Amino acid sequence: MKVPAFAPTLPGKRDAGRSNLRLLIQLRWIAIGGQAVTIWVVERWLHIPLPLFPLLVAPALLVLINLASLPLLSRRSAITNAELTAALMLDVIALAWQLHYTGGLDNPFVSLFLLQVVIGAILLKPVTSWAIVAMTFIAVGLLALHSDRLAYPAEYRADPLALYVRGSVVSLALIAVLLVAFVTRMARNLSQRDASLAAARQRAAEEDHIVRMGLLASGAAHELGTPLSTLSVLVVDWQHMESLRDDHALQEDMADMAQAVERCKSIVSGILMSAGEARGIAPQVTTVRKFIEQIVGEWQGVLMPGSLHFHDHMGEDVVIVADAALRQVIGNVIDNAAEASPGRVDITAARREDDLVLEIADAGPGFSEEILENFGKPYRSTKGKPGGGLGLFLLVNVARKLGGDAQADNRPEGGARVELTLPLDSLAYRKAPTA
Repeated sequence: MKVPAFAPTLPGKRDAGRSNLRLLIQLRWIAIGGQAVTIWVVERWLHIPLPLFPLLVAPALLVLINLASLPLLSRRSAITNAELTAALMLDVIALAWQLHYTGGLDNPFVSLFLLQVVIGAILLKPVTSWAIVAMTFIAVGLLALHSDRLAYPAEYRADPLALYVRGSVVSLALIAVLLVAFVTRMARNLSQRDASLAAARQRAAEEDHIVRMGLLASGAAHELGTPLSTLSVLVVDWQHMESLRDDHALQEDMADMAQAVERCKSIVSGILMSAGEARGIAPQVTTVRKFIEQIVGEWQGVLMPGSLHFHDHMGEDVVIVADAALRQVIGNVIDNAAEASPGRVDITAARREDDLVLEIADAGPGFSEEILENFGKPYRSTKGKPGGGLGLFLLVNVARKLGGDAQADNRPEGGARVELTLPLDSLAYRKAPTA
């Protein structure tokens, strides 16, 4: 049997290498477009004959690299520094190839090498960023040793510097566009990373808070176990005393007392089970429908008759392992809903693809804007009680640890609504493999 395991995940956690590779792909598309436009302008407008076949090989190769990189982004969860370095080196080689056939160092677009160096210095580790610098030096050295000269028309031979100046202006414009696009996107990535780190720190603080709460609850549960057992025995003894047997009103009160004590003992056992101390109670294998119906049945005996309404839209049932922590947080939400709306609480269980969606709605005044903005944060409550606001905090964290989520809003017709979404796979019962 497999008991659901808590696997905490960080929201918004993204691999920096994937973001950087996506940025390189976007910049490469801009560079490919700039190269195509430049070749067209030089060939058609300036009437300078170009070796089109070798020049178009580089953009075609870069297009293929971009297309091959897209599946890599979708399939891989992380991109290594070596892969980013290889991508940048290919860009350096492609630029050197084009410059070789267009005048070498006499081509004003040679300054585009600086763009590759800047990108490498920002995106790569220091060692590999120096590798990009070394690759650039090698490319420049080879261009200085040999490159094909362009055959300029007679109109440009008289003043070749004027043509160089024009090319330099275009080169600087292209570098400016690419740098702005690059720096803007990098700033956005850094902002997203900072938000992710802040969320991670918040999550760590919340989980530390939960651990401390769990220790406190476990200790309290241990202390309460013995007196609750004593009360249970005393109530049963009173119910069987001959002097009290004929007092029907008192018998009904004692039956309610016995039920309340049993409920308290069940809560204590649930707390200890969540803390890994199950008081001899094994994890219970049940189904989603039975699990929810059991929770609803317990609360129907506590709340006003007819106030709790259960709507079953589950469809096919699924075998699960009952989770004590999940049972407890659902009960907390029902308790909050009943307190806000004693006359009407609706619980709806439905299935959305492979997820269980549990909705708890009431007809009360609804959530305040402050509660909705800070939903899931501890000690956010409108009740004004010390330690209040932990019910929704625990709900959100238990849901996240099970791979799900919890949301809250106000219904258009009035009242509050809490929606709990859980992947059924995280609760599913699996038999242990036999040897």
